[in-house]
Amino acid sequence: MKTLLGTVAILCATTSFAAAEGVLQLYNWGDYTSAELLKKFEAETGIRVTVTDYDSNDTALAKIRAGGHGFDLVVPSANYLPIFVEEGLIQELDHSRLANIGNIAPEWQDVEWDPGRAHSVPWQWGSTGIMVNTSVYKGDINTSALWLDVPDELKGKINVTPEMNDIVNMAVWYFGGETCSEDPEVLKKARDALIAAKPDWISMDYGATEKMSNNDWAATVYWNGAALRSRINNPDVAFGYPREGYPLFMDSVAILSDARNVDGAYKFLDFIMLPENAALISAHARYANGITGSEPFLPEEMRGAPEVEIAEEHKAAGHFLLTCSPKAQEYMTAIWTELMK
Repeated sequence: MKTLLGTVAILCATTSFAAAEGVLQLYNWGDYTSAELLKKFEAETGIRVTVTDYDSNDTALAKIRAGGHGFDLVVPSANYLPIFVEEGLIQELDHSRLANIGNIAPEWQDVEWDPGRAHSVPWQWGSTGIMVNTSVYKGDINTSALWLDVPDELKGKINVTPEMNDIVNMAVWYFGGETCSEDPEVLKKARDALIAAKPDWISMDYGATEKMSNNDWAATVYWNGAALRSRINNPDVAFGYPREGYPLFMDSVAILSDARNVDGAYKFLDFIMLPENAALISAHARYANGITGSEPFLPEEMRGAPEVEIAEEHKAAGHFLLTCSPKAQEYMTAIWTELMK
């Protein structure tokens, strides 16, 4: 009887391992993964990719911390990736298993949040700015005054995305502060401005592509890829880069420490670093991808698009969000908690 039970256990374990080898579990931002990319990957490797969506870095981090998630890959932003590393939640990469790692564009090969690309490869990068329907508002769109001191034309018509790090830092920059500020004076100004402006906002929500395309909102603080998709649907939409400061981000793919299909994960990372495959990722969500040589494969409307290729006059105001100190994070969370009441 013991022999029979042991045989059954071995068979079950073998079946479970085989199933894991044939499926890859990707934990990614919502509406961020190209179905065409996944179909191509399965056709070439025989590995089916199952995608589970999340809506924020905090959601993803909490889920992975809790364990028992069953995911193989995750796509954290630059300011969260060091947290995943410090807590041992993702694996250090074996670059000898990534034949295409040299395709990463030079500016993304050795980044502050992942030196030497020891733990991740690029997925997409972009910026947070202000989408504006120019048929409603014809003034300057390159300023955070649009949502912190809302002009009459936009009162009750502007949305602010519910992303704490983006929004609090943009308010701090508006008052001349630094990223991850610990300056009580600047933080008070940012807090007061946010609280005072909130009654003039229509909402703090996602779904900007649909709502800007359909004229449900006249403006929103949001991401550049959604701005390009909105402009394609609604030519009145333009994207502003606040001169006081706006966030830059890069989301990168990492293999989780408790991944079941590590071999499949490496195959996927190598696959998305081929230029034509990186372009499929960009074609879906309309963000740049960080892979050299992908440009010829991009959709025509992305080439030279002002939402994707930041003009020289706006570059200096862009700041990558950092992993803040515990004290700065505490201040930011306190401001956000009060804002969300």
